[in-house]
Amino acid sequence: MMQSFLRHCRRHFAFAAVFSLIINLLQLTVPLYMLQVFDRVLTSRSHETLAALSIGAVAALLVFLLLDLLRARLLLAAGVSVEGLTAPAALRRILDRVALQRGAAAGELKDVATLRGFLTGPGIVALFDAPWAPLYLAVIFLFHTQLGLIATSGACALLLLAYCNEKLTRGPIRETQAAARLAANEIDSGARNAELVGVLGLTRYIQQRWQQRNEAVVDANVRTTQRGSLIASLSKFMRLLVQVAMLAGGAMLVIDEQASAGVMMTATLILARALAPAETAIGTWRAFIEAREAYRRLDASLGAKGEDAAATRLPTPLGRLQVERASYAPQGVDTLLLKSVSFVLEPGEALGLIGPSGSGKSTLARVLTGWLQPNAGVVRLDGADIATWPREDLGQHLGYLPQEAQLFDGTVAENIARLGETTSEAIIEAAKRAHAHEMILQLPDGYDTRLGAGGIALSGGQRQRIALARALFGDPRLVILDEPNTALDAAGEHALLEAMQELKRAGVTLIVVSHRPSLLAQVDKLLVLSGGQVASFGARAEIMRRVAPVAQASSIDEGSPVAESRAHSFPQLVAGGAR
Repeated sequence: MMQSFLRHCRRHFAFAAVFSLIINLLQLTVPLYMLQVFDRVLTSRSHETLAALSIGAVAALLVFLLLDLLRARLLLAAGVSVEGLTAPAALRRILDRVALQRGAAAGELKDVATLRGFLTGPGIVALFDAPWAPLYLAVIFLFHTQLGLIATSGACALLLLAYCNEKLTRGPIRETQAAARLAANEIDSGARNAELVGVLGLTRYIQQRWQQRNEAVVDANVRTTQRGSLIASLSKFMRLLVQVAMLAGGAMLVIDEQASAGVMMTATLILARALAPAETAIGTWRAFIEAREAYRRLDASLGAKGEDAAATRLPTPLGRLQVERASYAPQGVDTLLLKSVSFVLEPGEALGLIGPSGSGKSTLARVLTGWLQPNAGVVRLDGADIATWPREDLGQHLGYLPQEAQLFDGTVAENIARLGETTSEAIIEAAKRAHAHEMILQLPDGYDTRLGAGGIALSGGQRQRIALARALFGDPRLVILDEPNTALDAAGEHALLEAMQELKRAGVTLIVVSHRPSLLAQVDKLLVLSGGQVASFGARAEIMRRVAPVAQASSIDEGSPVAESRAHSFPQLVAGGAR
């Protein structure tokens, strides 16, 4: 997966490599200029020669400046391109993991930022310069074999230090990253449950748990820093030692009249340039390891589930839903939450999904949306496996209201429109279908009222009614409502009943998870789940008589004490009937 992303930037890296060759050749300008000044200008005392050499050196340095800027911009563009390609896929993986309840830490996006930071930092430049170090060593050998051997020995010593740096710091860096993720998870968990933490006075315990996690981060970071500092100090010492050896060797050659003073100084400058990439690499080795680990994690994560493949777009479904022996267990869990569930709904039919707590009703609802894929069996919409539909296409034909009606930061209109661009008429039409139009108009700014961060806080019933409008936005052919009236008052429940009746008249296939007799009175069929299995399925009247006779009297006023008693007792009756 990551290789395909990097292939989009191969031209950037190819031009950066070519520019690196020319840049490294141009960096010989100053040493060669010094050699000519020492050996030609000072001996000839020629102003014209000095002027010509200076003009040539300045011109070469200007070209160096231009190419260095171009290389920096190319690598910056490559880093930005990689981030632009990987970030959407990484965000998709994060949302997948949250939806599948496997944790909500935005690790992939942090890895994307780490990779982009390395591609735009000094570490990548050192990697592009390192292959040309032999060029400088070859030039030094041209001056004298003895100087070349000294330079080569120094370069080999720095390479050995770089290898030791890799071996000594790789493990602690991995430990630091793993511990940092666990510590971040504690903060995320506390932030998501901030209200509960404050009400129950759990702040001290959250702090203690975070401190325990963070101590591991600090310990691993200390080990990494200590080892890295040791190698960095040794590399600086080795570079200076090699330069002293080069000066001493050059001085001996000058004394023995085997080389000039200009050769001695020039070789020393070239040596510094030859060793610079290795020293820079050692100094930025931690960033290199972190980027390499981020690359591996992204490659494994994004490769596990790629983007929706291009496929032939299927026509708008009529709404025939067919579930064939669907079984589901979360990843890493052996116990099945759903066991061989099978049923069929024709277009326009309404199904009530009932059963005791923990029987798998919400899990089945999510499987029917295609978000959870069954471990065995299949869910078909108009004959097509719902798991094969591209999510963006399928979402246009689905309406879904989960148990917890969560809204996005934005306006009411943006929430109803599912964050997409559309017309005001379509938004208002969806609100009217949900019978929430009048309620929305009562908000401070109507449809333009901002919600979430920086906006107003809605009641649970208001959130649920706006979420219902979002579920009915567009022209969905399959609508799934999971406990849609948990936070509704009498007016809100009346609006929900009218919306359900209109969906039936429009021929929309409707599935409602509820135990309220008033809602179940609107459905055509009932499916009773018990222990993840279908205990009963059939016409509403028949199933109601079998599992909950008392629930048939739906004509009683829903707000009366009798109705409330029946509504609350219905789940227990269902549980008993299922058994």
